[in-house]
Amino acid sequence: MPLALFMGRDFRLGFNGKGCCMSVDTATVARIASLARIKVSEGELEAMVPELNGILNWVEQLGEVNVEGVEPMTAVIPNTLRLRADVVNADPLTGGGIRDAVLANAPAAEHGFFGVPKVIE
Repeated sequence: MPLALFMGRDFRLGFNGKGCCMSVDTATVARIASLARIKVSEGELEAMVPELNGILNWVEQLGEVNVEGVEPMTAVIPNTLRLRADVVNADPLTGGGIRDAVLANAPAAEHGFFGVPKVIE
C-alpha cells in the first residue's frame, strides 16, 4: 500500500494543498496512537502533528533524490565475516561423530535423536 493512502486516507494533498507534501492531522495521530496502543493526551497529540509532518516532509525530500545507478548497500564500508574453516571434527569436544556420547545424557533418546514429549494434540 502506498504511504500516500495510509490507513485508508489520502495524504497526497499537504501543506499547500497542491499535492507537494504528505501531512497528518490530529485525528490521524490519535488513530495511529490507538493502533499502537499508546495513551496520548490531547496536548501531546497537538505537539506530535507538526513533528510527524516534518518527518513526512523529510521522507518526501528523500524521494526526490536521484539514485539511478546507485547500488544498494548494507554498510558504508565493505564488511566480510571472519569465519573459521567448516570442518566437522575441528574440535574433538564439540565436533561431529560423538552422537552416542551426547545422547547418553538425554533423558529419552529415540532412533539417534532426542526424544521430547508431544506438545501438539
